[in-house]
Amino acid sequence: MMTIPAGFVSEFIECNGIKIHVVHNGNERTGSADKRTPILFLHGFPEFWIAWQPVFELLSDKYWIIAPDQRGYNLSDAPKGGENYRAKLLVSDMLELTHQMLGDRPFVLAGHDWGASIAYALAISAPERVSKLVIANGVHPVSFQEAILDVPEQAAASQYFHVLREENAAELMAEDHFRRTLSMFEKFSASPWLTDEDRDAYRTAWGRPGRLEAMLHWYNSSPIVIPKEGETNIKAPFYGADRSKFRLTMPHLLFWGMKDQALLPQAKKAVSEFCDDLQEIEIADAEHWLLHTHAKLIADAIRKFIG
Repeated sequence: MMTIPAGFVSEFIECNGIKIHVVHNGNERTGSADKRTPILFLHGFPEFWIAWQPVFELLSDKYWIIAPDQRGYNLSDAPKGGENYRAKLLVSDMLELTHQMLGDRPFVLAGHDWGASIAYALAISAPERVSKLVIANGVHPVSFQEAILDVPEQAAASQYFHVLREENAAELMAEDHFRRTLSMFEKFSASPWLTDEDRDAYRTAWGRPGRLEAMLHWYNSSPIVIPKEGETNIKAPFYGADRSKFRLTMPHLLFWGMKDQALLPQAKKAVSEFCDDLQEIEIADAEHWLLHTHAKLIADAIRKFIG
């Protein structure tokens, strides 16, 4: 089991009829007694709350860190059925979680990978709750969909979606002590940071009943369309979408590892079209798991961005 960092607590909070596990360094459930700026950190696949730990531990001196296991991951509940993993519900979980912990206080929102997808959806749908938005190698839905259909290299890089959307994907990803799931770290990035303790923690999280199936529902429930090789006449709901409906009105800081093999730089090309205030930090030698490899750079930039 992963050790909770010093100064943090582990707690379960009921949201939308399920229990969400959250690690945080707050003093009380309500935000009235804690004046620090809160930051909600959302992890991606196949991680859980520890994804942002190398970054948020460097920020815990001055900020209220809130790092949940999202629905279906690790210690949070994992209801059966793909219908329970649509973006609207995942956003609602985080709105309810922050409401219970912070009241109506706005918060800084940070997301990576699939956590970035939910962060974008939350920031677009509830801008009054998000004071600032931080994304690390994650994609705005319209920008991503347009890159997939317009840039053959991004379409090729996203073909793994089809594997993870197969009916027997959970069985395959669990084989050989989760060999294929662990290999996703090494496939998309050099992983010298992945210790034996980390491997054991991930295997434990993935091995909880129903969790791997639930995690894969995030792929099955996504409206993002990935065309197979040679497929034409693609209809994708986000392609060419009205920019006004997907705007980000809060200041937005975007980190991008330029060597990411899953999300190419073209995937973020159109993001600026949706932003009122965008800052981009491109990290030339960073890959997909940049939270682990470039934590200090990211933490320092977040601290400066928040002020």
